[in-house]
Amino acid sequence: MSSTPFELQGLTEEQVKEARQKHGSNQLQFASKNNFLETIKTVLKEPMIILLFVAAFIYFITGNAGDGLFLSVAILLVAAISIFQDSRSKAALEKLQDFTQPYCKVIRNHEIISIHVDELVIGDYLMMEEGSSVSADGIIVRSNDFSVNESILTGESYAVDKTSDQGNNEVYRGSYVVGGLAIAVVTAVGNASKLGKIGKSLADIDAEPTPLEQQINRFVRNMAIVGIIVFLIVWLINFQLSGNVLASLLQALTLAMSILPEEIPVAFTTFMALGAWRLMKMGIVVKQMKTVETLGSATVICTDKTGTLTENKMSIAGLYNAQTEALFLTEDLQKKRAENEELISYAMWSSEPIPFDPMEVSIHAFYKENAATDRRAEFNMVHEYPLSGKPPMMTHIFKNQQGQQIIAAKGAPEAILSCCNINHEKRLATENAIQAFTKKGYRVLAVAEAIFSGNNYPALQQDFIFELNGVVAFYDPPKKNIASVLKDFYRAGIQVKIITGDNAATTNSIAQQIGFRNTGSLTGDELMALNDNDIKPAVAKTAIFTRMFPEAKLRIINALKSNGEIVAMTGDGVNDGPALKAAHIGIAMGKKGTEIAKQAASLVLVEDDLAKMVEAIAMGRKIYTNLKKAIQYIISIHIPIVLTVFIPLMLGWIYPNIFTPVHVIFLELIMGPTCSIIYENEPMEKNTLLQAPRPFTSTFFNWKELMTSIIQGLLITTGTLYTYQLAVKQSYDIETTRTMVFSTLIFANIFLTLINRSFYYSIFSTLFYKNNWIYGIILATLVLLAALIYIEPFARFFGFKPLLMADLISSLWIGAVSVLWYEIIKWIKRLNSN
Repeated sequence: MSSTPFELQGLTEEQVKEARQKHGSNQLQFASKNNFLETIKTVLKEPMIILLFVAAFIYFITGNAGDGLFLSVAILLVAAISIFQDSRSKAALEKLQDFTQPYCKVIRNHEIISIHVDELVIGDYLMMEEGSSVSADGIIVRSNDFSVNESILTGESYAVDKTSDQGNNEVYRGSYVVGGLAIAVVTAVGNASKLGKIGKSLADIDAEPTPLEQQINRFVRNMAIVGIIVFLIVWLINFQLSGNVLASLLQALTLAMSILPEEIPVAFTTFMALGAWRLMKMGIVVKQMKTVETLGSATVICTDKTGTLTENKMSIAGLYNAQTEALFLTEDLQKKRAENEELISYAMWSSEPIPFDPMEVSIHAFYKENAATDRRAEFNMVHEYPLSGKPPMMTHIFKNQQGQQIIAAKGAPEAILSCCNINHEKRLATENAIQAFTKKGYRVLAVAEAIFSGNNYPALQQDFIFELNGVVAFYDPPKKNIASVLKDFYRAGIQVKIITGDNAATTNSIAQQIGFRNTGSLTGDELMALNDNDIKPAVAKTAIFTRMFPEAKLRIINALKSNGEIVAMTGDGVNDGPALKAAHIGIAMGKKGTEIAKQAASLVLVEDDLAKMVEAIAMGRKIYTNLKKAIQYIISIHIPIVLTVFIPLMLGWIYPNIFTPVHVIFLELIMGPTCSIIYENEPMEKNTLLQAPRPFTSTFFNWKELMTSIIQGLLITTGTLYTYQLAVKQSYDIETTRTMVFSTLIFANIFLTLINRSFYYSIFSTLFYKNNWIYGIILATLVLLAALIYIEPFARFFGFKPLLMADLISSLWIGAVSVLWYEIIKWIKRLNSN
């Protein structure tokens, strides 16, 4: 909160309440679909639900009311699990949407305050500055070189100049500020705004499927096709054996249910949405779901310097007076205030009258402290040349009532010196002073004045003949934690590159202070001079890019992407928008970032703390790893279910139909929570950040990982079929055989859940991972198994018989052996990595 430097008072709290009661809030309200009904419709279209409906219907019409009733309950359970997972995902996304709503600055009670855009009311004085969104319709009452992009309303992407002059003074919600600053009185809010009337929402979620989502959908579709083919084959075989259409259809449906890996898409959606929600709790707002998937693959982080590596707390550290050729540090200025008053004054006049840039804020404060007389109220700006050029500069022209004119310019020293009437000796002395400042890590701006009579100002600011006043040096200290953050990035195998508009000397000094691995630097002009073949190796070996501008930043990002890197890019300004959009992971700063940067980015760091990116990358790797574990588990456990149903039938064994739909659906009800709840809650493994980033081109279904899951599934199948033959060899009836085979499969499922918690660390290590869900679900599974076997009504319904302790132990050890062999593979992996 700060006082306004002008006479606008703004609304009082009472006036705000009255305006809200009379005209409503600034919230856009559009008719929305009934999410619950939409979810129900989606669930009812799921292949597994359709198969259950068909099976239940067949049971009912054939007189098996008990089985039909069980499957009907199963339909409700499967639907409930799907709705629960969907609601968790949507709740997480809704929280994210609420969190990403923008704030705006208004003048109330003669104070500048920040409020949520929904709290704006008619009559508020809305402050709009470069990079911010226009939060309501309004009429401009003050402006400084103000322009907006209204493409969301007009479709035209060019900037439109706006002033306080009638006929050109209207601003509309949804447009964003390209340059300058303005204050507008709010005239329409919410649905009454122009944007609200055309019913266009700014909060649309990008629903385009990610590469990983496409892989998963393709895999599930292929499995469904296989399921249809096998379903028809089994139906035909069963019909030939029994001559009963409905009974053979039931057996075919049993197999079709066992083949469908419908848990995979559910797991993917759950992991991505809850991962985004977990990141939000850490202060990292994910705007696009694909970012969660990409985070673990980041190989390069391109970061700006100011406010990311440094505190963004600009303080004037020194002055160089070009007239006296004397250099002063801040502590010396008290004695030499009068000598430097002209330099300080021109630095202020060259800044915006209502400053918002940290350097300009510090200049105004410094002027107020050191000027003998504050003359700001005497002068009005009559003409402005906005920040432009490579490197950039800006010029302001002021006049008072007596006609006295001030023309002041400031900018990069190279830009100002090229416009100044200055001899070689003075230029050399200035460059030496600049070098002395930049060696200390200070940012520098040169300040100049021009004498010009008349009102026919030149078209370009560079056409004035300037006299150099001197140089102002600013110190922005490095953040205290930034050195350890860089170490974490390097340890995780991630390159860090600095892309800044500052000069090389200042940037190199800061880089040295924070332990940055500098492998050379390039300026924006040098970079743009490179051809397409030379730029790729150049950006690969260069760590510091200075005097950058939007086109150069974008070219760096595209060159790194062409090199096969997965690029994360931090940014906060309007000019960072294209590069943030182009990067695989665009990262905007929550506090100092402009609304344009936040809109272009896919991720927002709420506290502007780069250390959060280390946590985000760790979380991204954890989510990816856990999702991989879940999917490999699903593939592994589906194989023995499919083959245990299929092989006895195909080979004509004594009990060809060992499982029915009720057994398969019971297994499905166990597998769903296992993959979507247990693995989603798994903690990060201790070697996660010590590994190199995974290639973005890698898939869940590469040959090595797929073979691991297939072999696990085949060996569990070997265990279940061995149990089958063991029971038959002892002349057990079908009920006892079924019970032993089913128990073996349940025990194998439990051990597989534990084994697949890590594909590297031993089960004796993973048992101590903190995840309360796993033991609750395993205990519930064992209690249910005991109930199905030893409680007579349940056993009769499932076609089971109570097992002797010896038979139960046989099922237990066969299930364990069929899975625990993988501990030997993990031991060999650990041995080879040491």
